[in-house]
Amino acid sequence: MVSYILAVLAAVGIFVADRLTKAYVVGEFALAESRTFIPGILDFTYVHNKGGAWGMLSGHTWLLVSLTVIVMVICLSLLITKGVKNKPLFWAIILVLSGGLGNLVDRIFNGGTVIDFLHLHFMPDFPVFNIADCAVVIGALLLILYLIIDITIDHRKVSAESSKKENASNE
Repeated sequence: MVSYILAVLAAVGIFVADRLTKAYVVGEFALAESRTFIPGILDFTYVHNKGGAWGMLSGHTWLLVSLTVIVMVICLSLLITKGVKNKPLFWAIILVLSGGLGNLVDRIFNGGTVIDFLHLHFMPDFPVFNIADCAVVIGALLLILYLIIDITIDHRKVSAESSKKENASNE
């Protein structure tokens, strides 16, 4: 029970950190302004992203909003049906939901754009991103890892059962 409370607090923390950092950047930076945060590693560069990852689907706000809502509904249904019983799945879903909500709020209340500001100095061509993006990506990677492990375990169980039945029929 404690881990679930911590996960919900983490989700709220991610959402609040995302909102506060975006508010800070909007209040203190001019659009397209860049400042070094950690020299050689991280710059804060204020940009508006009208698309999804890497600017894909730019200008298709309602499609992006709809996709986000669909993913969040799927995550909530997974959370209700499987996630509470499985902590890694639970954490993955919490990360996707909290990050998705952060960017969804931007799209709805910021004219269809998401505020991005984290720019990896050592990867100048990598897109600028935000805290919500980090949560979604980490959650999605954990979800993929969970599914790979779950499928592998199920495959091994099926193989073991098939071997037992085959051995029993050969005797």
